[in-house]
Order: sequence, then C-alpha cells, then structure tokens
Amino acid sequence: MTTDKKSNSAGFSDEEKAAMKERAKELKAEAKANKSKADGEADVLAKIEEMAEHDRSMAKRLHELIKANVPVLAPKTWYGMPAYAKDGKAVCFFQSGMKFGTRYCTLGFNDSAMLDDGSMWPTSFALVEMNAVVEARIIELVKKAVG
Repeated sequence: MTTDKKSNSAGFSDEEKAAMKERAKELKAEAKANKSKADGEADVLAKIEEMAEHDRSMAKRLHELIKANVPVLAPKTWYGMPAYAKDGKAVCFFQSGMKFGTRYCTLGFNDSAMLDDGSMWPTSFALVEMNAVVEARIIELVKKAVG
C-alpha cells in the first residue's frame, strides 16, 4: 500500500488499482477457460463411452496420449467426434470406424495442423490398433501439428 499521488491519503495508487483490476480480469478469464476445458473433456469422454469396445479403447488411449504429451490442446467435440483444439480451432480428431461403417478408425488433422511437408502430405491416418510404435508416431504427429 502506498500513498495515493492524487489524494495524498494512504491507500492504493491508481496504478496499483489498475493492476489489481487487470489481475481480476485475468483470473476470471482463466476460470472460464478452465471450465470450458473441463466441459470439453467431459463431452469428449461421453462420446468415447458411446463407442463400441474396440473403438472406445483406442479413443481412450488417444485421449490419454494427447492429454499427457500435448497439454496445450483442449479436448472438445467436433461434428460429434472427440477432437483436440488450440485457440478454439480443432487441430486433430478421432473418428470411430463405427460412425460411418468403415473398417478402421481414423486420426484426422484439420488445416490448422502444421503437418505441411512439401507439396503434399497426409491429413488422416487409419488406426487399426494401438501399440508402442503407433503411439510414438501419434505423439510425434500431434506435437508437430501444434507447431
């Protein structure tokens, strides 16, 4: 606490008051972001639970991998699929094979993903099973995708 330059009385200066107001805004924004992230994760986990067992186990493992290795991404649903976003934009998503009757699940990347490699690069990958090699490749791709 300092002497206020304008009123010459003991109290917080105008600068200190402004700084406290800014910090209050930051805390409010952080709380909103954390609530949004928690809501997004709950939505993703609910979608994963709706999947058939094989797809569900892969989606759960993907969720764990992204959460542990690329925490900058926020879980959310995107077109009814588990997705992971940066700055509100979905970077990657998991599509259950059952969703569209395909024989495999898909790990897909949107145009915001930084996977550019020359004139052509893959934007989706078929997932048949999770193992150490596949998990390492997923982590590598998702980290590259966020830049």
